[in-house]
Amino acid sequence: MAGSVQLLCLATSSGVPLYCRSKGESRQLPFSVIGSLNGVHMFGSNQDVLLTSTCTDNTRVCWRVFRDSITLIVMSSEEDASDLYLSRLLDNVFSAMVLVIGLDDLVNLKNVERLKRELRACYKLIDSLLAASDWMGDLTLCVDCVVSPDAAILQEALEVFVAAAESNFGCLMVMGKVVVATEKWWRLAAQEVVLLAWLVGSLAPSSSRDYPIYLPHGSPTVPHRLLTFQLVPGVDVCLLCGPTPSLQQVQSELVERFWSPLLEPLKTCFRLHHSSFPACSPLHHSIVGLLLINREQNKNLFTLQPHGVENTQQHGAILPPESRRSVLRQLYTLAVSAYFPADTPDDEPALHEEFHAGFTHSPSECYVVAEDHKCYGIQTQQHQLFLTFTADTPTFALRNIATKTLNLLTKEVPF
Repeated sequence: MAGSVQLLCLATSSGVPLYCRSKGESRQLPFSVIGSLNGVHMFGSNQDVLLTSTCTDNTRVCWRVFRDSITLIVMSSEEDASDLYLSRLLDNVFSAMVLVIGLDDLVNLKNVERLKRELRACYKLIDSLLAASDWMGDLTLCVDCVVSPDAAILQEALEVFVAAAESNFGCLMVMGKVVVATEKWWRLAAQEVVLLAWLVGSLAPSSSRDYPIYLPHGSPTVPHRLLTFQLVPGVDVCLLCGPTPSLQQVQSELVERFWSPLLEPLKTCFRLHHSSFPACSPLHHSIVGLLLINREQNKNLFTLQPHGVENTQQHGAILPPESRRSVLRQLYTLAVSAYFPADTPDDEPALHEEFHAGFTHSPSECYVVAEDHKCYGIQTQQHQLFLTFTADTPTFALRNIATKTLNLLTKEVPF
């Protein structure tokens, strides 16, 4: 399961490396290797051939050029790496660069050394995208959420807090997952909502922040201010605003006034961030991993502890958390690439199963049976649900359990 990932960023016109980030046990690549990787892509481009990806026995490589200015190359030896994931990773990394330093400096490369220094501010966010440990939004392009039993109270408090701060954009996050947000926040591009959550989740804990950001789709050249305030450890309220109000003004006049009466609901949010939703009704005991996607709202619930933290130990020996995470990512990639192809954008790689030929319908369910686990995926008009089961779960029961679980989570939670 262990593997390494290396990400290279180069100036497209000159091939000068701007940075190299890595995950796992990987050594710094020599300049000759970096030059070769960039050179083969440039050679193909000069011959009117677009080289997007290739693979060896144990490594997959992907190339992307953005705005004819920035070239990103990623190499991964991880078992769950796929062209779909690596393509989305590169797109997220470039948008993360835009989010932090803006588009102008990336497109107009006048001073490479200065750009290198500016890009250091992106490292924490980029490294979190490479790690992809506690979230799934980097792959699904949907923001990771937590469903709180106190959502109505928290939503009301957020609305009046954001209005008092003279903003329309605000959200409440727990460990980088969104609990509630204003209507205007949800109207941001899906990737912007995902990256803002990942940015807050990747930064070191702080009582408050005043962070300049650019919106990669909505405002890539004009900065906004991202204000964050820690309400309880792990729980932050966030605002997007212009020159006013000041950080000190919001901190001293508004935060305690609107949020101190809600201390217990905020603590409840933190306790839920691993399971992502309250245990209102017990899920089937054989489920050891869950990913639920609301396709219409670009949200997802992701958990490797569907029965709560206290009941997770009994499943640990059967399938470790890292394996459960990898299995879910592989199932999602397989499903949206091969079986639910309507969700795969035209510019992303897609698999094509032979059985599609001659059939007038598209599959809406799929399953996988392996030695140490089983999986099931189901798609409806509004939702996608992907489940990992223990290996001893009867295969004939997977569909029934998945259907009941989907009904439970969409009607009783609801999501």
